[in-house]
Amino acid sequence: MSHGVDDLGDDGAFVEAVDGEQRPVHGDSDLQLVCPVLHELDCSQVQSDRRLVHMMSSDALTDLAPDAARTAPAAGETGRAAHVVQSAPAAQASAATTPVRRIRRLSERQVVDRAALDALLDEELVGHLTAVADGVPIVVPMGFARVGDHVLVHGSTGGGFALRAAAEKSTVAFAVTALDGLVYARSLFDSSMNYRSAVVYGVLETVDDDETDAALLALSERLMPGRPAEVRETIRKEVAATRVLRLRLDDVVMKVRAAGVSETPDDGEDHTVWAGVVPLTRTWGMPERSALTPVQTPTPESVVALTTRSAPDRRLP
Repeated sequence: MSHGVDDLGDDGAFVEAVDGEQRPVHGDSDLQLVCPVLHELDCSQVQSDRRLVHMMSSDALTDLAPDAARTAPAAGETGRAAHVVQSAPAAQASAATTPVRRIRRLSERQVVDRAALDALLDEELVGHLTAVADGVPIVVPMGFARVGDHVLVHGSTGGGFALRAAAEKSTVAFAVTALDGLVYARSLFDSSMNYRSAVVYGVLETVDDDETDAALLALSERLMPGRPAEVRETIRKEVAATRVLRLRLDDVVMKVRAAGVSETPDDGEDHTVWAGVVPLTRTWGMPERSALTPVQTPTPESVVALTTRSAPDRRLP
């Protein structure tokens, strides 16, 4: 399934390239995330306070750079209107230093819409943090939370590549992907996936000590809503052993496929072969009590709420 696997790979932490040249994706940053082969991104310096386009229509992105080319859509991916939004205040504040990235392959799938980005980050629980340490790329899955204009992650004060990257002020990438369904076409080549994927670039910042308690609470409430009120307070020794890091949502590339099968009446395929989309939804299972929890202990409200809430329905009409 060349489309599905490639599309998910397009948004990976190390597959963004700039016109096939050995140039850093982040301008003058210490870390160069480059790829001379895949030709995925075209980064250009533009003012972020320009109107941004959330393009999910038959045209490619046209308002991210003056020379953005128009690209015809794949068959079967029409009927979704373009959506123009204003850039977020955070992006406006960093207009002088932050490049706006354009996806060159299937560019009509790029989304520049803060609401869509927030929805993805608020729905998913795990992202992948990527950095280079001693010349070796390192990718680690991490629980995270979006708080305002930042993504929060945490780690031990004992070390780790994330703390090192923050100390060295080197550029990292943080990738989040949601798989929404499988697209069954009439050939394996045309089969695909529906997904939402975002990669955040930037320099990790260490949260100040006076903000650590609030940051840890925000992380906990995001991952286990309501649980902090049900357990003992975190002691100072535990707080001292933890560092919270944040990554600002200034430099983000997001790509989405949310469509049916690419097909036309005259595509030459046998239309008696079933084709369509199988949506993917996720639900929490039945709670499993720990071995040392008494049988008569009631299931806490936070767990009941988590396991009984409805899963999002992303079925196509």
